[in-house]
Amino acid sequence: MLPKISDTHAEAERVQIEGLRAMSPAQKMTLLIGMIEAGRTLAMAGVRTRHPAAGEEELRRRFAALVLGEELEEKVYGPEPPPSSLG
Repeated sequence: MLPKISDTHAEAERVQIEGLRAMSPAQKMTLLIGMIEAGRTLAMAGVRTRHPAAGEEELRRRFAALVLGEELEEKVYGPEPPPSSLG
């Protein structure tokens, strides 16, 4: 068994686990979907921070490359368009 690594007080963790066990499957799914959406929002914020001049299409592709990997992203979205001549 792996050692327990947590910064949560044992009593708080016990209450949290009890609450999770008391949830219906639908409530657990709603919680999971919220966590996935929060993760996507944070990841996209990181992409926007690293590429502040990028347009929406470029941001979507960079996010896809982050999530899927560059090889699969290119298979899904096709070859990356050439750089714009507009600057």
